[in-house]
Amino acid sequence: MKTIRRLIYGEVLLAIALVALGFLALFLFFDLVDELQHLGRRSSLEATANIYQIRHALLYVALLVPNHLYELLPISVLIGTIFVMARLAQSSEYTILRTSGLGPWRALRLLLGLGAFFVLLSFAVGDYLAPASDRAAQLLKARYQNRITVGQTGAWLKEKQTYNNYVVNVKALTPENKMRGVRIFEFNNQGQIVSTTEAPQATFGEGDAWVLSQVTREEFPRTGDAGARGKATPQDNPRITRQTLPSYQWRSGISAEMVAVALLKPERMATIDLFNYVRHLDANGQTAQRYEIEFWKKVFYPLSCLVMVMLALPFAYLHFRSGGIAGYVFAGVMIGISFFLLNNVFGYIGNLRNWQPWLAAAAPGLLYMTVSLGAFGWLVVKR
Repeated sequence: MKTIRRLIYGEVLLAIALVALGFLALFLFFDLVDELQHLGRRSSLEATANIYQIRHALLYVALLVPNHLYELLPISVLIGTIFVMARLAQSSEYTILRTSGLGPWRALRLLLGLGAFFVLLSFAVGDYLAPASDRAAQLLKARYQNRITVGQTGAWLKEKQTYNNYVVNVKALTPENKMRGVRIFEFNNQGQIVSTTEAPQATFGEGDAWVLSQVTREEFPRTGDAGARGKATPQDNPRITRQTLPSYQWRSGISAEMVAVALLKPERMATIDLFNYVRHLDANGQTAQRYEIEFWKKVFYPLSCLVMVMLALPFAYLHFRSGGIAGYVFAGVMIGISFFLLNNVFGYIGNLRNWQPWLAAAAPGLLYMTVSLGAFGWLVVKR
């Protein structure tokens, strides 16, 4: 059995590596072509302006490789495994392996063991390597675009504290992990505005404090205070208090990771960062449907490697003539692309139709697992 395992594992790993390299080379070419339009741009933040050169573009597209690998790994596993299984069947090698004691269930366990390896690899790449490299790529790009932002107004966050509620607007995040265009709106429990704080720049201080620079702060008197003591007098007219401060500390539970999640694409964040951000949104009464779906997609997506090897096993039991292997490999490509598309479509539909987040994320995998088990039962067990 060790010889059979070594033979199949070696062939499958080599095929998957070649398929993944081919896809990555294609994506690198497209990314590099897309970056050519940004060549020659200068950064205006420094005394000596930096020019975005071809070496920066090459480094940027190289930093995107882990994210592409994470997205392409299940498809590569499917195509590579289908190619090996179909080739073994075409050359009658798999028939010899069957007569040597490689039954259907043993073959399934063999491939599931290989799929488990790719599950762990996909989780490690998607949860550790890809977020770090993608963040480095965004910061590299921000050195020449001066900021990381989303939309025209930036990110909006909300925090509920013991006595007051806060709405925070951060327009951009700099490569030095500093926030630009910070606005903080403070409301009391009755929904009345208490104060506004604006600063062109802010940093994440020690603990749970934000350090704002060149602050303009306005405080509003509560409505009804003037007449609370009886008849209002001219001295009781409400007045807005405005003050300018060189520095101001604001205590908040909004971390740098939460700001990054709001400014960057959620599918490129680590699972734990998405989980903490979902908890923050729930605690502050905000809609977290989109981020919950992305969180469950991050949980279930590595498991799709197991579904892919299950889909590939029935190809070893097909009988086809010489030259027919290309058609089955093409079918594997179409199946992989359809899985990738359905995975995205179900996420959008689940967000629009307010489905359970775990169901929207797991539906494509469950659907393809049902198909693979049906094909396995029909082509392998009953025939």
